[in-house]
Amino acid sequence: MGRFRTIVKEIFIQKEAETVNLQDENHSNLKVSAENKLTEASLEKTLKELGNSFDLVHRSFNQDEIHIIYLDSLVDSKTLEWEILSPIREISFNNVEKAFQQSLFKQESNQEKVINGILEGNVSMFTGEHIYLINVAGFEKRSISQSETETVINGPHDSFNETLKTNVSLIRRRVRSPRLKMIKLSVGEISKTKVLLIYIEGIAKMDVVNHLKVRIQSVKVDSISDSNVLIQIIDDHQHSPFPQFYTTERPDIAVAKLYSGKVIGLVDESPNIFCTPSSFFDFFESPDDYNQRWIIGTGVRILRYMALFITLILTAFYVSICTYHFEMIPQSLLQSIMLSRSRVPFPPIVEAIFLEIVIELLREAGARLPTKIGQTIGIVGGIVIGQAAVEAGITSNILIIVVAVSAIASFIVPSYIMCASIRIVRFLFILVAGFLGNIGIFFVFGMLIIHLTGLTNLSSPYFMPISPTFFKDWMDSIVRGPFSKIKNGQPVQSLMQNNGEKERN
Repeated sequence: MGRFRTIVKEIFIQKEAETVNLQDENHSNLKVSAENKLTEASLEKTLKELGNSFDLVHRSFNQDEIHIIYLDSLVDSKTLEWEILSPIREISFNNVEKAFQQSLFKQESNQEKVINGILEGNVSMFTGEHIYLINVAGFEKRSISQSETETVINGPHDSFNETLKTNVSLIRRRVRSPRLKMIKLSVGEISKTKVLLIYIEGIAKMDVVNHLKVRIQSVKVDSISDSNVLIQIIDDHQHSPFPQFYTTERPDIAVAKLYSGKVIGLVDESPNIFCTPSSFFDFFESPDDYNQRWIIGTGVRILRYMALFITLILTAFYVSICTYHFEMIPQSLLQSIMLSRSRVPFPPIVEAIFLEIVIELLREAGARLPTKIGQTIGIVGGIVIGQAAVEAGITSNILIIVVAVSAIASFIVPSYIMCASIRIVRFLFILVAGFLGNIGIFFVFGMLIIHLTGLTNLSSPYFMPISPTFFKDWMDSIVRGPFSKIKNGQPVQSLMQNNGEKERN
């Protein structure tokens, strides 16, 4: 009798468990069904979300059996008429599904994807229970023109613009290979900005590609307006004054970076691409280095590094010797400096900072004003203000020469972003030189080297190939090697990078 009760009890428990599982399954199915209903696209939801838009167009055909919704500012009117409006007028509702069985018409049922498709320039077509997205995007864009910030004497003169498709075509024209791979990402909770990562399979390192992909996907912001904004967010060292990602507007430079094993990134609505991994010495390279004899290219590149030291130290060195180290000045030159400074009531550090600020004001004014006016302001303003400052006894004429040479040297750096960083660091040299003399200059210079060697770009050493040292890589970083070292169409930089990677591995 006890055994019978036990069997009955086990049967009852089993039936109860089956009932609970069936209820859970039904509840789960109802939950999934409810979620599907919430995400299911419909004409009413689409009109509600895009309502109160000036450029929203809603049209119906075949006695309200077919509805189309699109944003007039994002579509091409000719393509719209030829691919959609004309065929709709000629077909019946029963033939809609058969007529639209082509690649141009993409069937979609998710509400969010329908909205995003319309915002990207697609036409959303509602036909009964079916919804189609038709790509007829077409909007105003800037034509391909010459880069104003990265001019070259020899070589191509085209540059990227704000259209992602155009920028991809400029790269495709130069890299006709199926090994050119692209990864499409989206950044910005509101803007949904498209970001495209491009690399050459077999040349680029996949761990760098994956690292960059993960870092971009981890960005949580409302919008991204330009590639320069994105790279500041994903920098390894956001508080450093030096840029860690190399940026350019030139397609030939972007393709050269691809061939050298780097990964480039394109941001929609931005004419600048960024590449990684980048080093400090990438910012001192120019296409002109490769478009002329290697001896000349090497000489010009060395001249840029000399200009770097001049713009950093020259004004600070003048302040230092005039304040603490008169014994370093030759006797004949010392008399000229004393005569020049005899009417100046300020110490050298105040005099130098005043002139440096005036130079920066003229530089910014010339950059923001129209081209013809900006050139006039820069030349006339510099001459007039400098001459008036000397006659008024505010500054010495020798310091004007020093500051002018320092400013000219800063213009030799090809990258504008790196040039701006160097100008900021120059003020630090001047301030320390005014208080500590030459000891302060050497101290700041040592701290600058330590800072640069400690930086990384996507975990790659920023000051390579000096730190860590790979002498083979110097052939296309410190100098520009001859083209006799090119192999299989790859520049020397690529070959040296590959050799350096093998040694490091």
